[in-house]
Amino acid sequence: MLSLLGVKTTGELVAPRIPVFIDAEDPLSQTGLEAALKSRPEITLIDFQAVDVHTVAVKAADTFSDRTSEALRSIGNRGCSKIIFITDLQANDKLAEFMEVGVCAVVRRTEATAPRLAQVITRTAMGKATFPPCRNERVLQQATSPQRGPTISAGDAGGPSAREARILSLIAEGLDTREIAQRLSYSERTIKYVLHSFISRHQLKNRPQAVAYALREGWI
Repeated sequence: MLSLLGVKTTGELVAPRIPVFIDAEDPLSQTGLEAALKSRPEITLIDFQAVDVHTVAVKAADTFSDRTSEALRSIGNRGCSKIIFITDLQANDKLAEFMEVGVCAVVRRTEATAPRLAQVITRTAMGKATFPPCRNERVLQQATSPQRGPTISAGDAGGPSAREARILSLIAEGLDTREIAQRLSYSERTIKYVLHSFISRHQLKNRPQAVAYALREGWI
């Protein structure tokens, strides 16, 4: 038997369940998502009134309308900053808009199986993003080149260096600081410094805003 703190009565420690709020824009999707997740041992479903900073929210919608945006903002207003968006939209085309309203993971409807959703929910609860790979081949080619300095032209003044673009691309793909440092063979301190420099230079607030800005400008 588990206590409310996620501790067995025998004294054995277990991981607490992740509080998950589901909001779909049609009844069929709502019922399907609830059925898929309610039996997962790592998840407990909650209603809107219980949403807080610890919650992972799952939003399902076919479009990204004003209604959708408002619903996402209302979730964010309750302190929830971990939102998964399930949609058939071409995510790359809307990624910046998604992130601006708190979305930190995007899952296609065709991939929204119970195991996949549970995996993404767990990653999101840990503060990891899950986005489609970057499609801007020009920037990716620059970012993966051996050159470490800026690779932008005079007309692109203010854009990211190759290293900044590569790091931002990896954040958009869902990697955290440690994973990025391992991938690029840098120290975690270097990754943090590069991100801080980019964020400060463009007067941004945090990593999601930095990625959203870079996407909107076509840099990644």
